[in-house]
Amino acid sequence: MLFAAHSGLRFLVLLAGLFVVLYALVGFFGKREYSTAMGRLAAVFTGLLHLQVLTGVAVLFTRPFYNSIIGHLFLMLLAAAVAQLTSSVVKRRPQEEKTYGPHLVGAVVALGLVAAGILAIGRGVLQSTM
Repeated sequence: MLFAAHSGLRFLVLLAGLFVVLYALVGFFGKREYSTAMGRLAAVFTGLLHLQVLTGVAVLFTRPFYNSIIGHLFLMLLAAAVAQLTSSVVKRRPQEEKTYGPHLVGAVVALGLVAAGILAIGRGVLQSTM
C-alpha cells in the first residue's frame, strides 16, 4: 500500500510543479506584480514533495533495498531541499521585493531533480508502476 501511495503521489508532485512553473512563467514574462497565489502554489508543491519524501522513507522499510535507491533518495532529498529553500527565501522578502524568478528557477531545478531521481531507479517519469 505504501509503495502504491508513493508511486501515485509522484503524479501530484509533477502536476503541482508544472503549475508552479506555468504560473511563474506567466508572472515573470508578463511582468506582473507578485501574487500571494504564487506563494500558495509553491507551498503546495513543496508540501507534496515533502510528503513524497516521507512516504519514500517509509517504503524503504517495507521493500527490498537495492543500490540505485541511494541515488534516488539523494536526488529526491535534494529536490525537496531546493523547493523548500526557494519558498523560504521568497517568503522572507518584503512584499515589494518578491518576484516570480526564484519560483520559476527553483521549481524547474526541483522538477529536474525529481525526474533524475525517478530515472535513477530505472523507471520512466510518467511510467505507471501498477
